[in-house]
Amino acid sequence: MTIKRIEIAVGIIINTEHAIFVTRRADGVHLAGYWEFPGGKVETAQGESVQQALYRELREETGIEVSHSFLLETLEYDYPDRQLRLHFFIVDAWQGTPEGREGQSARWLNVSGLVDVEFPAANQPIIAELKRRYCSTN
Repeated sequence: MTIKRIEIAVGIIINTEHAIFVTRRADGVHLAGYWEFPGGKVETAQGESVQQALYRELREETGIEVSHSFLLETLEYDYPDRQLRLHFFIVDAWQGTPEGREGQSARWLNVSGLVDVEFPAANQPIIAELKRRYCSTN
């Protein structure tokens, strides 16, 4: 049986101090308890674009209105029960204050602190790229 690849829009909300807003996956969902960059499924059946999904998901999950974002990277990752295509966007301008609007824990982490919390395996290449881009080597 072929498992359908799920398109996911992911927002890396980063402020001017290079802190990133992360949320914790709720109990009872895939990868419960892991920290993540907020986002969710693209409604491809309704003709939603990846960027439209990003803006919708961040509005629903965090309460912000995205003013500026750009695609950082698209990765495919296969779990035993699902295949994902993850579209990671840097979100560097928005209106509102990000918060966990769906009851999830949320916090700001410095880029260097991303390695101190547990993220899904699919996020590890992105965390490495964020460290490369935003962490000083002085």
